[in-house]
Amino acid sequence: MSELHIPIHIYPLLFIVACLYSSVGHGGASGYLALFAIFGIVSSALAPIALVLNIIVASTSFLIYHHSGYFTLRLLLPFIVSSIPAAFLGGWITITDEVFGFLLGSILLLTGLRLLFSPVVEKKVQVTGRTIWFLGVPIGLVLGGVAGMIGIGGGVFLSPIILLLGWADVKRTAAVSAAFIVLNSISGLTGHIVRGNLIFEPILPIGGIVIAGALIGSYLGAKSIPQRYLQLALGIVLVVASLKLFF
Repeated sequence: MSELHIPIHIYPLLFIVACLYSSVGHGGASGYLALFAIFGIVSSALAPIALVLNIIVASTSFLIYHHSGYFTLRLLLPFIVSSIPAAFLGGWITITDEVFGFLLGSILLLTGLRLLFSPVVEKKVQVTGRTIWFLGVPIGLVLGGVAGMIGIGGGVFLSPIILLLGWADVKRTAAVSAAFIVLNSISGLTGHIVRGNLIFEPILPIGGIVIAGALIGSYLGAKSIPQRYLQLALGIVLVVASLKLFF
């Protein structure tokens, strides 16, 4: 595995991304990958690094949201039953840097547009366990496969699905998404490790930076933060990064 150089001037931006994403229970992988793309760093070797950062940040978010009483295991289970094995397979599949760049650009564009144009939904409806399993298993299968292959946790897509279906409010959705991201990221990372696609050197310094951002962001998110402004800021960054990848 060749070396992967990540310039030190990107570090403060990684801190900001971790802070912003963790406030809504996300690991921030799409944000880290977007930053790397903006600075011209595009490699399939970034996927496992993003998954490691995802695990660090989303774990921090999950612990804080869980401590605040927002986690619901019943809502998480249907998604992870299929997403965990799918994430492993996605991480195990070998793709070229060109394919990685195209897939990453597509995911960043879809994610950015979703953040820019999807309203914050607060409603909550009564739903049966059968309905959650019927819809949750296939959704988890798709999100898990994408998560492992591209190096994201899938929470940035899971959150709007849960909110738009009205299965939980924002804070409970954040708690479930954080757990979903951690489990998918561990599974996807395992797939990358099995095929030898992991560079350890950049992880330690970046890991410490994103932990600090996650502690601040998840604390603010569990308390009070205007999510719509956060969505707009993140959406703009992701769309810019995707356009840079394509053009």
